[in-house]
Amino acid sequence: MKLERTRNAARNVVFDGTMEIVNMLFPFVIRSVMLQYLGTEYLGLNGLFKSILSFLNLAELGVGSAMVFSMYKPIAEDDTPTICALMRLYRTLYRIIGLAIAVMGLLLMPFLNNLIEGDLPAGMNLHVLYLMNLGNTVLTYWLFAYKGSLLQAHQRRDVISKVSLLVRVVEYTLKILILVFTRNYYIYLAVQLLCQIAINVLTAACAAKMYPRYAAIGKLPKEKVLDIFRRVRDLFTSKLSATIFDAADTVVISAFMGLTALALYQNYYFIITALRMMLVVLLNACMAGVGNKLVMESKEANYRDLEKISLLFLWVLGVSSSMLLCLYQPFIHVWMGKENMLAIELVFCFVVYYYSMGANKLINMFKDAAGIWRIDRWRPLTAAIVNLSLNLITVRWLGMYGVLLSSIVSIVLIQIPWLFHNLFREVFPRESMWKYIRLFCGLTVFALISCVASWFACGLFTMNVWFTLFANAAVSFVIPNLCFFALYGRSPVFRDSLSQLKGMFLSRGGSKRG
Repeated sequence: MKLERTRNAARNVVFDGTMEIVNMLFPFVIRSVMLQYLGTEYLGLNGLFKSILSFLNLAELGVGSAMVFSMYKPIAEDDTPTICALMRLYRTLYRIIGLAIAVMGLLLMPFLNNLIEGDLPAGMNLHVLYLMNLGNTVLTYWLFAYKGSLLQAHQRRDVISKVSLLVRVVEYTLKILILVFTRNYYIYLAVQLLCQIAINVLTAACAAKMYPRYAAIGKLPKEKVLDIFRRVRDLFTSKLSATIFDAADTVVISAFMGLTALALYQNYYFIITALRMMLVVLLNACMAGVGNKLVMESKEANYRDLEKISLLFLWVLGVSSSMLLCLYQPFIHVWMGKENMLAIELVFCFVVYYYSMGANKLINMFKDAAGIWRIDRWRPLTAAIVNLSLNLITVRWLGMYGVLLSSIVSIVLIQIPWLFHNLFREVFPRESMWKYIRLFCGLTVFALISCVASWFACGLFTMNVWFTLFANAAVSFVIPNLCFFALYGRSPVFRDSLSQLKGMFLSRGGSKRG
């Protein structure tokens, strides 16, 4: 079957991007409304349940990614029996996964109170709330989830995004109305549960209408099943480590510091997550082209691309870090109120954490494009275990500082150096590693200098909070860009990068005019 790759890709970008914006803006509004009408404890409770269920979702292991990947070849060959057999296997595995999550979730119930320091919001039954969240997760696997694989494998993620977009807008609107007019958290969760059911059912209906010849019947050869399980095994360590990294901080803060502290932490982390999503969009846009060049061109040519992409991406990361540092406090002041602001020293830690995550994602993108998952499988897991261990050790005497510093240490001292080693061992010329490290460290020092310069310059504007917000935005954007052009404006790598970007946009414009 021939897929309309360019057209499908364009649709996916438009609707995936729209979905990401909705998923960023509406939760932002909901957090504000929840704080005003229910209080900080509910924000912390929401974050805790999300983190617990992300741990339980480890049962998925990466089955979805492996199954979608397994469908590419039979779809290209119009091998309907194999696709149907894959759907049957996928359905069976997801039913088992849903059952496993339900059982593990129920076994965790007696220990819920140990994960919360302090009292619950008045009148709330922790176990009922937890069961409603657990049911929401389990139903995502039991209700036709396997049919979504057809849409993904046919490059029709836009259909999934359209369905999700429609339902999520309704869900978020209802949640806001419920918080404002009823302030009933149980109804809030019930709407969330019903909307998840709606997404699964509507997505399955779209898949059935678009691909009516596929049904969950047939049986795969034993060798094919074993190959899928091997792929799942290789994906597991990455999924496990990402889950530990994302959820451990939340659970540790809740267990040792309480729901209020967790809510304050997540207000700041929410902003980092929104910025990180934008960085991921940039890297995803590069990944397909990088992957193609890694196969087609020499190591030396690919290394030059590594330099150019790193220079441009770390420039963006440095500017955004400067703006984050200078805008964090006035923005939280406007959004959540002065009483919900953290100490400025913690803000510095959040900014360093953000820059570390972004730099790690840059190097990780090249690893994913090269497909060297097997040799890299122990790196993220090791870093995640170190992060969790340091969290448990340091939170008792450093509090939130310990949690943030644990994450920074595991990224800077384990993840990034290990990635450098793997990439220059397998993908790029080994003799170029120290040259790249000098470029990488130089750009990081530039980011630090520009952040410090912006911080001191913004200290001159301490008037009305709204004036401070806009003045800091302008200053923290201009200063790092001036620093960057002064340091790298004449760099051959930077000039080559700009020429490549200019050529790309001109060629697109020419093709449109033609």
